[in-house]
Amino acid sequence: MPKKRSGGGLTGTQQAAKFLGVSVLAGAVLAGIALPAFGVLGLAAKGTVEGFDEIPANLKTPPLSQRTTILDKDGGPIATVYSRDRTVVPLTDISPYMQKAIVAIEDSRFYEHGAVDLKGVLRAANRNAQSGGVSQGASTLTQQYVKNVFVEEAGDDPDKVAQATQQTIGRKIRELKFAIQVEEELGKKKILENYLNITFFGQQAYGIEAASHRYFSKSAKNLKLEEAALLAGIVQSPSRYDPVNDTEEATKRRNTVIQRMADVKDISQAEADKAKKTEIDLKVSRPKNGCITAVKGAGFFCDYVRKVFLTDPAFGKTQEDRAKVWNQGGLTVRTTLDPQAQESAQESIKSHVYKSDEVATALSIVEPGTGKVLAMGQSRPYGGGKNETYMNLSVDEDMGGGAGYQPGSTFKPIVAAAALEQGIQPTQSYASPYQMDYPSPVQTCKGPWSGTDKVENENESEVGPYGMKEATAKSVNTYYVQLISQIGVCPVTELARKMGVERANGQPIQQVPSITLGTQEMSPLTMASGYATFANRGTYCTPIAIESITGPNGKEMDVPKTDCTRAMSQKTADTINTLLEGVVEDGTGQEAGLGSRPSAGKTGTTDFRLAAWFVGYTPNMAGAVWVGDPAHKKKMVDITIGGQYHDKVFGGAVPGPIWRDAMSGALDGKEAPGFNTINIPNPEKDKDKGRDRDRDRDRPGNDNGGNGNGGGNNGGNGGNAGEGDGNNGDNKPDPGQGPGGFTGDPGADNGGGTFPDFP
Repeated sequence: MPKKRSGGGLTGTQQAAKFLGVSVLAGAVLAGIALPAFGVLGLAAKGTVEGFDEIPANLKTPPLSQRTTILDKDGGPIATVYSRDRTVVPLTDISPYMQKAIVAIEDSRFYEHGAVDLKGVLRAANRNAQSGGVSQGASTLTQQYVKNVFVEEAGDDPDKVAQATQQTIGRKIRELKFAIQVEEELGKKKILENYLNITFFGQQAYGIEAASHRYFSKSAKNLKLEEAALLAGIVQSPSRYDPVNDTEEATKRRNTVIQRMADVKDISQAEADKAKKTEIDLKVSRPKNGCITAVKGAGFFCDYVRKVFLTDPAFGKTQEDRAKVWNQGGLTVRTTLDPQAQESAQESIKSHVYKSDEVATALSIVEPGTGKVLAMGQSRPYGGGKNETYMNLSVDEDMGGGAGYQPGSTFKPIVAAAALEQGIQPTQSYASPYQMDYPSPVQTCKGPWSGTDKVENENESEVGPYGMKEATAKSVNTYYVQLISQIGVCPVTELARKMGVERANGQPIQQVPSITLGTQEMSPLTMASGYATFANRGTYCTPIAIESITGPNGKEMDVPKTDCTRAMSQKTADTINTLLEGVVEDGTGQEAGLGSRPSAGKTGTTDFRLAAWFVGYTPNMAGAVWVGDPAHKKKMVDITIGGQYHDKVFGGAVPGPIWRDAMSGALDGKEAPGFNTINIPNPEKDKDKGRDRDRDRDRPGNDNGGNGNGGGNNGGNGGNAGEGDGNNGDNKPDPGQGPGGFTGDPGADNGGGTFPDFP
């Protein structure tokens, strides 16, 4: 909201108050106000003004709010954000015409008087008395500067702004005393510089540099006479003299300023006459503020950076403290965003899912071992227009997302890792029929769970026995239900927590066996960060988005670093990497393969096909892709997405190719290390089982309880878990080693070595 500035249009009541103020000040000056011991001025109205000597002597000037620039990891600009669009410049970078114009029209005796212009006060009082109104004010440029300081200190609080601009004698006296101090301490040149940097010029422009760019798309040091006069004229009433909306009124005001410059001999009359004949030639640069201006589709990442700043205690003890620093601005924030990865992610999204489609997609990429968020994008652009949204579909609810999305079978590798940590061998075989009852009871952290729900595989041809390798490649539901039943639910939820995999709504993962089928709502960033633990050979690193921040004083601020802790043994992670390489090579994720570059991943599709996923990684990047309806209503059957018809959507067919294309571009030109893999033999099979690309879909049974928005019935007491709009993996696991007997270097070893074969 534009703030009332000195000299703005006044109501009749305000004019009367100003007239009274001028008269009182005139008497005050004559009585020797410049000397201490002025007392309460002898005013009849008790409490109208403080004793002059009781007013604090030091004007606390708040730092001027400025633009904050957000950069990618290479220093390229992502976006500019600000509470007030302002760039502070020294007087030497302001056109002499501008300096003369503002002095001429606002306070032509500026260099001749002190904090108060006695002649001006007397002249104003006399003329106002003759006219019966306020035809002339008496505030000096110094007094106006002081009032603007009060307004700046008030920020965006309307009550404080009203107090800072109220037409009362008390405020005038306070303003006067501080003006005396400012004159003594700063001197005329510095006062003029500060004034030109603080004052409001309309069109969201604070300070002369921002105003010059807003109206003329040039720096303040290059302003010509007629341009400087136009801007100087705006100050008195930014709305009335706005040249964008009222050229005629602005021209009259500009010419008044030009003539005043001639009257005080700043320019010749000939120069004035020539300038007044010049038509206003605006080259308006529209306000560009906020994450909506972000390049390469990075609006949501930009907003995520803002949320990180506002929620992390590293940037201030309280939310109010952090918001004050952010709104004050003047920061240079270098982030972790990789421009190559971001551009590739956004291009892949655009080519596979249109913003006008009935469903949307979101994608996040992180770097294993560092936690750096390299890319974040979605098909519905950042904004408030048609097919746009401000909701970040990649992150958790508390970071600007929603309640999350059921990850389906992409949760199964976490169950497999928990089983390996408990001593289960990857050759473990189960009968794995097409359909079966949930084993009951199953141990949880809170005691035994009992139920009678059924679970079935995607296809009737999926009948075991299966070992872990083939069951993972085919995403066999009945295998994984038996696996979690054997080890219990608690080891799974504990490992998920250590991997930073938690629900997007902040609630704990439910203690029910159906979690093995991905019934608990997660966000893409959370899943990408969790899978990065596998790529990093068992060490989880919390996601970070900020590399460094330089404050307006040029000093670097402390920023939080990633917290890396061991979640599982290297052997467990290497085993999972081997299993998930198989998914990409000849399982449900074949369409996500990266060719000769080693990669691993897992598909996932929820009940009723309300969400489909592919989460995958290489040793140097991990990414998660979700596709679905953010409103949790549209089933992805008989649907066209990105111009392609699908009779039914599953993780390998839509999210998989998005992941493949995004990661291919993101990794282009980068090294291609291999995984440390092991040999996992398949158990003997009675007969060959064909593979179907659609077998990753989860078909759990009925679900009792839980929460979420219409995500379908998922077996066990797993919660009727729908899909929201998730967030970030900000969760930090407990320190210490996992239960799997970790030995060796906790860092990622990408040497492509092998462990001994399993029996």
